[in-house]
Amino acid sequence: MTKIILSGCCGKMGAAVTKAVEENDNAQIVAGVDVKESDSLPYPVFASFDELPCTADVIIDFSNPAALAGLLSYSVKNNVPAVICSTGYSQAQIESIEEASKSTAMFRSGNMSLGINLISELAKAAAKVLGASFDVEIVEAHHNLKLDAPSGTAIMLEQAVEEGLDYSPELVYDRHERSQKRDKHEIGMHSIRGGTIVGEHEIIFAGNDEIVKISHTALSKNVFAVGAVNAAVFMKDKKSGMYNMSDVIKAQ
Repeated sequence: MTKIILSGCCGKMGAAVTKAVEENDNAQIVAGVDVKESDSLPYPVFASFDELPCTADVIIDFSNPAALAGLLSYSVKNNVPAVICSTGYSQAQIESIEEASKSTAMFRSGNMSLGINLISELAKAAAKVLGASFDVEIVEAHHNLKLDAPSGTAIMLEQAVEEGLDYSPELVYDRHERSQKRDKHEIGMHSIRGGTIVGEHEIIFAGNDEIVKISHTALSKNVFAVGAVNAAVFMKDKKSGMYNMSDVIKAQ
């Protein structure tokens, strides 16, 4: 049994993870951490990691980047691996996660979906074949409450494409002030925010007289929650270091 501390337990993703754990015989949430109060969850909730009276096997984090410092401090002090699912981190925060991984196991992925991680590999392979002669554009769409743009998943997919290219691309987020021909080494990054869109991502390879598209649509938050719980079970008792969804896939 993998005992879990759920950071961000009172949010929408926290609710999805709680449900996913209830349906998983190998996992149990022993405590939650959230600045919001709740008496409707089947486990105790604390306002910060400093208030936690217990420890666990793994932390799952679907909170806010502002909570990262407290999470990492608790994780390193108590040697509890962390599955970090939040996005929108600054470069300094990403470096702090990598620094913490020298002391305890850290898992970080731009997206917890198995499907997204599959198309990431497909995008890398496509870039190796098409990248020299095709233009690349990445489009992502999310609900109107999402704070960061582009999404962590779009960044993850761009990095996968870049691994397959033989040049370092320029990322272009806005062309309305550019009155010039598109440079062949650009990658356009486009964000759409509206309604209740769970998550849509498309990588477009546009060539002469043909277009190749690789896309993924999430129909509910459950796919991310299940992925996070599977990652938590995988991370139990892992040695220090950085891990990602590829490691989980390889272990299956």
